[in-house]
Amino acid sequence: MKVFVTGGTGFVGTNLVRRLAAGGHDLVVLSRSRSGLADGGRVCFVKGDPQQPGAWGDEAAGADAVINLAGASIFQRWTKSAKKQIMESRILTTRNVVEAMGRGSSSGRVLLSTSAVGYYGFRGDEKIDEESTPGSDFLAEVTRKWEDEAVRAESSGVRVVLMRFGVVFGPDGGALGQMLPLFRKGLGGRLGSGRQWFSWIHHHDLERAMEYLLEQPEAAGPFNLTAPNPVTNADFTKALGRALKRPAFLPAPGFMIKLALGEFGSVLLEGQKVTPHRLNRLGFEFDFPTIEKALSDLVK
Repeated sequence: MKVFVTGGTGFVGTNLVRRLAAGGHDLVVLSRSRSGLADGGRVCFVKGDPQQPGAWGDEAAGADAVINLAGASIFQRWTKSAKKQIMESRILTTRNVVEAMGRGSSSGRVLLSTSAVGYYGFRGDEKIDEESTPGSDFLAEVTRKWEDEAVRAESSGVRVVLMRFGVVFGPDGGALGQMLPLFRKGLGGRLGSGRQWFSWIHHHDLERAMEYLLEQPEAAGPFNLTAPNPVTNADFTKALGRALKRPAFLPAPGFMIKLALGEFGSVLLEGQKVTPHRLNRLGFEFDFPTIEKALSDLVK
């Protein structure tokens, strides 16, 4: 299968591209800069900005599958300009990808488009699956509009999979990569009350799930890409401390987080108890279903 990837040089994309190439797929990875990148084996790179239409669209049009991972990081203070960047990086990229796929003619094409569990808003202790309604905060608005752009590809006969990511854990990046230095020094602790739910996934299971959805012709619509056992922030903190054999009892007060991060602080202090109902029903099995097993693997 020829697979076109946006965001393929990032934390998630790098490992996914490697996995798909090892599985026999041919990858074309879109990058704004070819600096430091080398074609090799089943992977080649094409230069371009996904937020702008360009010659790269011909590669997307000719692909059997497109995996859309591009989007500005939400892990920043949400100023007016940051919000615009977060929204436009997702909307414009997805719109351009869909328009490029609309020029293709082969049957059986698929678009795997990233979204996030932020779609559901903050729901306290409510158990959430793919049937749950969207929230109304900024992040929920972003993901809702993001998904709306992706679904437009269905009119061109494309199978569309909406991948609602939880917090992705990996040893060399993402949220865990930012936490580990503090926790290794015994300076980690819960955020705010610690009672907020934390929906997470080991990067290995995330990559396996994306490959699974790519190759399952009946898979379409929204899928929560989270481990089957969400935890509270307090329980996660304790598990990480145990895995590192370090104390983890220095809490970050909620008011300080909100003072430092503004509106984005709510993402850390509130949460969602999300379950991968549709992925389980499709028959996918997790290698790292519990936080203890995941952290034990990631910090060794």
